[in-house]
Amino acid sequence: MTQGIGLSAKKAIKILYPACILFFIFLLTLPVHALDVPKLQGYVNDYADMISPSAKATLEKELKDFEQTDSTQIVILTIPSLEGEVIEDFSIKVAESWKIGQKGKDNGIIFTVAKQERKMRIEVGRGLEGKLTDLTAGRVIDLVVKPRFKRGDFDGGFIAGASSLIDATRGEFKAEGNHRPQKHESSSRFITFLIFGGIFLLVIGSISRTIGGIAGAIGLPALVHLTLLPLGLTTVIILAILGLGAGLFLPLLFSSGGHYRGGGFWPGGGYYGTGGSGYGGGSDFGGGSDFSGGGGDFGGGGASGDW
Repeated sequence: MTQGIGLSAKKAIKILYPACILFFIFLLTLPVHALDVPKLQGYVNDYADMISPSAKATLEKELKDFEQTDSTQIVILTIPSLEGEVIEDFSIKVAESWKIGQKGKDNGIIFTVAKQERKMRIEVGRGLEGKLTDLTAGRVIDLVVKPRFKRGDFDGGFIAGASSLIDATRGEFKAEGNHRPQKHESSSRFITFLIFGGIFLLVIGSISRTIGGIAGAIGLPALVHLTLLPLGLTTVIILAILGLGAGLFLPLLFSSGGHYRGGGFWPGGGYYGTGGSGYGGGSDFGGGSDFSGGGGDFGGGGASGDW
């Protein structure tokens, strides 16, 4: 009887031993298939195609200007999927690889978004943990980014989130959302109304330059006051003078005295329009090959969320 039990145990060992070896080999190969850290391309690394070109240009400029003025580096990373990884683990892996922020100051921030899992993470460098606390990072996610992402407004979420992170590092972030993201929206409205206002002045001024001047003197201060910021008396007077000049002289610039040359129109035969425009083309935003982190260190501070 005892001999039979011993034989059964030996058979079980012979079966389990190879199975255990295969199991441990499987565990050892797991890191090989872990999600790789993508290449750092710039301030905005949109591998999931969540951000429009115009929004990316806006973000690149704002984050670049912020680093130049405050020395703090903020980068954005979007990925199609976490492929089974936990976003906190992946985010710290990115932080260790990219080393965003300056060495010694550790003033880097990484905003990571996983599109498929609808998860996000703000990773905060050690040097900023006193300013951008876990609680504040969580509020940026929950109160600023998440509502916009849920509406499908990814551009607005990234722009507002980046501006809120900048405000937080400067001690200016307010949970009510009454902070700089509104300036982007206001600026866009201002430009739109300014274009239509210019067209309106051209039409009115072609009928009567006096009426055009009055409309410009009243319209420009009112437009700035309603779309950008409240105005003082001095600013109102200055803008009224500028508006008056625009109302008087814009119709002259686009009158029959203008000449067309080489695909562009400008009064007096100047050139404007085709070829060589500095707007939109030749931008240095979008991840130059020389962009890199400065050696910053991360300790796991920050916050995560979803939408």
